[in-house]
Amino acid sequence: GRMQRIVGDLLLLSRLEGPGNTDGKECVDVPGILEMIKDEAQTLSGGLHQITADIDRNLKLQGCISELESAFSNLVFNAVRYTPEGGRIAVRWQSVRGAPVFSVQDTGVGIAPYHLPRLTERFYRVDTGRSRAKGGTGLGLAIVKHVLLRHDAQLSIESEPGKGSVFRCEFPEHRRVACVNVPPAAADPQSSPAATPAS
Repeated sequence: GRMQRIVGDLLLLSRLEGPGNTDGKECVDVPGILEMIKDEAQTLSGGLHQITADIDRNLKLQGCISELESAFSNLVFNAVRYTPEGGRIAVRWQSVRGAPVFSVQDTGVGIAPYHLPRLTERFYRVDTGRSRAKGGTGLGLAIVKHVLLRHDAQLSIESEPGKGSVFRCEFPEHRRVACVNVPPAAADPQSSPAATPAS
């Protein structure tokens, strides 16, 4: 099973490292994805952690659904795996000065500063034994980095040993899509004056 996960992650990473960024044609329901990931994280935790979510329900992105789901789930599941029993994990999806920002904050083991610049390298491990025991492939953060590059976004990491970490994905404002609840009549081009271009 572990070999299958490694091969799957390698195939995904190979595709992500291809030229260009995502075409951005999909409107991604990030709040919906994060609710699903939170439920899966709670199952993975087995009730051993306090997992909270602060999600802007009206904030969506232009991008690739499968890629973004992979990046967000990698970060949330890592927080569960590396946070001791009784720890707290906070998932946030908010607009910061007009730009969409996803973050995962935990009270986990933390990471020494000299590791931070190399965390997104393939197979780089802070603690090899711990990572293997937790079921990691060593490719999760490399996948996150390349997904964000394809969405014109950046990953920042703040961490302190023994106190926890914050992984933050900052997307450009032009990737933002506002969710508007459209009344049924307005959604029908036959009944909506908005369907007629303004002169």
